[in-house]
Amino acid sequence: MDANQRSRANPFGMDEECRNCPALCETRTNVVHGYGDVGADFLFVGERPTATADELGAPFAAPGGADDAAGTSLRRMLERVGLCDATSPPERPRVENVYLTNLTRCRDPDRRPTDEEVDTCEPYLNAEIRMINPEILVPVGERALEELGEEYTTTPAEKLSLPETHATTIRGRGFELVPMIEPREQTDDQTQAWLEHFVELMASDYRQTKGRQER
Repeated sequence: MDANQRSRANPFGMDEECRNCPALCETRTNVVHGYGDVGADFLFVGERPTATADELGAPFAAPGGADDAAGTSLRRMLERVGLCDATSPPERPRVENVYLTNLTRCRDPDRRPTDEEVDTCEPYLNAEIRMINPEILVPVGERALEELGEEYTTTPAEKLSLPETHATTIRGRGFELVPMIEPREQTDDQTQAWLEHFVELMASDYRQTKGRQER
């Protein structure tokens, strides 16, 4: 699978007409595959597309303007740490060194994904992680932390929970995890704590020895 970095939207050319989950085919607007820099050090993983992401076809898309107060969306947080251009459109944010994706690619507006749907989408996520080979995985929300923690760390499951691990670094197998409470559920203090921790991480020697070429 080759990347097409001329497009940050679905750069690995994954199936945009996927029908592996028939129930979700009836409720989705778009199949929302990953978006961003295929050479990214930082890979953010949510549970499912937001309502705006389903409409626009880009992960973590937020409506912007008065409907998206500062600090309440992942995009605004990325802007604050200098990884997203604040002037770029919501459906095509200009992110650098960042890749955005979800456990599942389709949205049911009335419920969260089932375990079967997460398992069905797992090959998409696994392919993205394998191809990008990031340094830092950021699970956004409890479900993403559960799935990534089980796969990529040796930390006991009972110690992988939010809000306890929010704005901390967890050593993984080939990656480090920096969990985050879902942005719209964060208090101002929790948002500030995560931003400060992440800025400190970005300034550190976070790159691990995995055979990656230097940027």
